[in-house]
Amino acid sequence: MNNSSQGKATIPFTEIFDLKSGMSPSRPSTKRLLSQMKGMYTDKAAFDSDVANGDPVVYEFYELSLPHDPGELLFGTSIVYPGKVGEEYYMTKGHFHTILETGEVYYCLSGQGFMLMENPEGDVRIEEFRPGAAVYVPPRYAHRSINSGNEPLVTFFVFRADAGHDYGTIETKGYRKCVVERDGKPEVIDNERWKA
Repeated sequence: MNNSSQGKATIPFTEIFDLKSGMSPSRPSTKRLLSQMKGMYTDKAAFDSDVANGDPVVYEFYELSLPHDPGELLFGTSIVYPGKVGEEYYMTKGHFHTILETGEVYYCLSGQGFMLMENPEGDVRIEEFRPGAAVYVPPRYAHRSINSGNEPLVTFFVFRADAGHDYGTIETKGYRKCVVERDGKPEVIDNERWKA
């Protein structure tokens, strides 16, 4: 089927991503091993031990290859696996967009968790992920998905295709807050490793 106004082929969404698993049968994913998350977790000893004892995949994402041109939308799915490093839940690295004034929408397909958001001025927001819930990340906010459940957290995301990703700021400074498990429940605490 062709888009008559643009002459571009249209691919059905269900051929790109399986709606239950978030995986793509025809496209490879980008996987993030725990070792690639160095400096992201507060418990360095637990991190080093977990890397030495298997270096698990913490998350992966599938992204549709589209032109990164103004006016285009980039979308895909993210899968954060269940687990913890010490008492801190598995999470994505998190990022700002290179074009800081970029918003993003995430839609939770399965699992449970949180979206941790923070802007350069220090405002911190956290929203809950549950199946069927959409989370809006406003412009200027770094964002990180966190799996607080016992099954994969699968989300669909969409943002302007030319926005780019700035991982370096988070790798250098971290987030002001983190989400840990205390007494069997998620709790938001100050991140002792955050750098001003």
